[in-house]
Amino acid sequence: MTHPAAEQGPPVCPRHPDRVAYVRCQRCGRPACPDCQRAAAVGVQCRDCVAEGARQVRRPTTRYGADAAGGRPTVTLVIVGLCVLVYVAQLAQPEVTRQLMFLPAAAEEQPWRFLTAAFAHSPSTVMHILFNMYALWITGSYLEPLLGRVRFLALYLISALGGSSGYLLLARLPEGRGDFSGWVTPTVGASGAVFGLFAAVLVLNRHLGRRTAGILVILVANTVIGFVVPGIAWQAHLGGAVTGGLLAAALVVTSSSGRDPAAVARRRWQWPALLAVLALVVAAAVLRLATVDEQAVLRMLYGG
Repeated sequence: MTHPAAEQGPPVCPRHPDRVAYVRCQRCGRPACPDCQRAAAVGVQCRDCVAEGARQVRRPTTRYGADAAGGRPTVTLVIVGLCVLVYVAQLAQPEVTRQLMFLPAAAEEQPWRFLTAAFAHSPSTVMHILFNMYALWITGSYLEPLLGRVRFLALYLISALGGSSGYLLLARLPEGRGDFSGWVTPTVGASGAVFGLFAAVLVLNRHLGRRTAGILVILVANTVIGFVVPGIAWQAHLGGAVTGGLLAAALVVTSSSGRDPAAVARRRWQWPALLAVLALVVAAAVLRLATVDEQAVLRMLYGG
């Protein structure tokens, strides 16, 4: 009578059925050939068990939820690249600027301008885009690894919306026929979003106990320049800074460095808090537009 083990034959590797494997995984007990064996703390494990174990290990994160390992500021690079591409298109075709720029008079009928203006820059001077992209690179290289790519992207985009909303809220209505006030004065540039990043660095650094003097000087200096130098939309700078500060404060309130139930509960409120800031920005813009009679403004500007 033949023994059942003899009929089964020698064990083979599940991944490579043509290879005999007498060494078994210490975790699942399956045979593993030399190519599939991985040294473990005790004995040998197969490739599948090693991969499963790696998935189950919780990777360390910053207190704001980003991977502590950091990495390249990919989102920052993509935003810089998009702004450069848009700028080239603006130089080649002036209509691009007219389609992307933000102006309060068109905010209600063309709301996409609240965001698109942050990716366009003044084609009349290259210094505009050079300064904004340098500031974006410096702040983005610091904030993106700290917050993570998705949170950093949310910070940039919502701050950009806040910059346009600030310009809308503080734009002066025309006072008579032919008075082309801020209500019909267009603006472009990533400055509103960049000021949001400046404010976020200030708030987060204070929370982390890091130095804030440098970024505070930059923020104050650029704020003063916005009021002194003509042709700069200081309203967008202010709106972006306030929005970025509120977003950073929301991240601080919902941050956690531990894994206890209270810390986990705080982290769950992170995205609702960011969305609440976004809702506040949108509500402010909607209320401002609701208080303005566009038809009366057009009659005042052009007569009729």
